[in-house]
Amino acid sequence: MMATTIYVPCDTTARSLGADAVAARLTRAAERLGVDIQLKRNGSRGLFWLEPLVEVETATGRVAYGPVAPTDVDALVDAGLFEGRQEHDLALGDIEAHPYLARQQRLTFSRIGLTDPLSLEDYTARQGFAGLKQALALTPQGIVDEVKTSGLRGRGGAAFPTGIKWQTVHDTPAAQKYIVCNADEGDSGTFADRLVMECDPFMLIEGMTIAGLAVGATQGYIYLRSEYPLAQAMLDEAIVRAEAAGYLGDNILDSGHAFHLEVRLGAGAYICGEETSLLESLEGKRGLVRAKPPLPAIEGLFGQPTVVNNVLSLAAVPLFSTRAARPTPTTAWASPAAPWRCSWPATSPVAGWSSWPSAPPCAS
Repeated sequence: MMATTIYVPCDTTARSLGADAVAARLTRAAERLGVDIQLKRNGSRGLFWLEPLVEVETATGRVAYGPVAPTDVDALVDAGLFEGRQEHDLALGDIEAHPYLARQQRLTFSRIGLTDPLSLEDYTARQGFAGLKQALALTPQGIVDEVKTSGLRGRGGAAFPTGIKWQTVHDTPAAQKYIVCNADEGDSGTFADRLVMECDPFMLIEGMTIAGLAVGATQGYIYLRSEYPLAQAMLDEAIVRAEAAGYLGDNILDSGHAFHLEVRLGAGAYICGEETSLLESLEGKRGLVRAKPPLPAIEGLFGQPTVVNNVLSLAAVPLFSTRAARPTPTTAWASPAAPWRCSWPATSPVAGWSSWPSAPPCAS
C-alpha cells in the first residue's frame, strides 16, 4: 500500500502559527496508528487566515483542513484525516476549488503551496528550469529581445521596462558585470517577495541566471533584509543544491556559461530599498543614495554595469524570457506595474458572471 502524502507548510507565517508542532503531531499520530505517511513541507498557498493549512493527497486531488492548531490534530485524525475524509469542522474539501484560488490564474505563484521549496525534483516536474534551457539556446541579445517583447516591467514600484534596463547593461562593455536582486522588502504589510524566496527559491535563482546570460554577468547577489532569516536559509540551501545539479557555477548545464550567486544581508536600513543605496551597502559602505547619472546599468556595483531588479521581476523572467514559455494573451487587464500580469478568456468561467469585471481577481 502506498504511503499517504500529507502537506504542512513551512513558510514563516505557517510556522509562526504552529505548523512545526502540527507536523510533529501528525507524525506521532501516524506512528501510533501504524499508518504509512509521507510528510512534505510545502510552501504556503497564501491563505494565511487558514494557516496552518494541512493538505492530504487523495485519488481525486488534494483536500485541505484549516486552520489546524496542534491541539486539533488528534480529533482530525480520529475523523479520518489520513483517509482524506471531510467529516471534521475544519475540513475544507478540494483546496483547488476554494473560492480564493478557483478565481485565480497564478503565474509567478504557480508552484507556491504545491511543492517542497527545496526539492529540485518538484521544481523541474513543474516546468522548473525550462526557461533557462530555452535561454541557453538563444544569443544574449535574443534573450534581451524576448524580455522586451514580453512587456515585463519592474515590480518594485517604478514599472521601468526590464528589457530596456537589460539592453543598457548588455550594450555597456566591461570585464565584469553583475546581477543584483533587491530583496529588501521593507514596506509595511508586504510579503510577496518573502513568499517567493521561502516557497519557490529556485524560480528566483533561475530568473537571475537567465539575466546573467542575457547581459554577460557572471556574478549575482541577492540583497536580503535581515528580518527574513527563513528566506536566507531557504535561498542558501537552494543555491547549494542548484550548484550541485549544474544549474549554477562555472559551467551551467555543460553550456560553457558561468554564473555564481550569493545572498548578502542588509542591516535594517529602510533607505537601502532604493537601488543606489543598496549598492553602496553591498559594497560595504554606509547606505546613502547616489546621484544619477551615471545609472547603475552603466556604473553600478563596484563601478561596473549592473542589473538591479526586484524579486518579482526576476522571478517572472523564466515565464517570459521566451515565447514558448509565455502564456498566450487573450483578453487582458493590466496594472501599470505589471501589464502582463494576467491573461484569460473573454468569457468568464466564474459561475454567475457573463464576463470579467473591470479588474478581474487574479494573483501574481
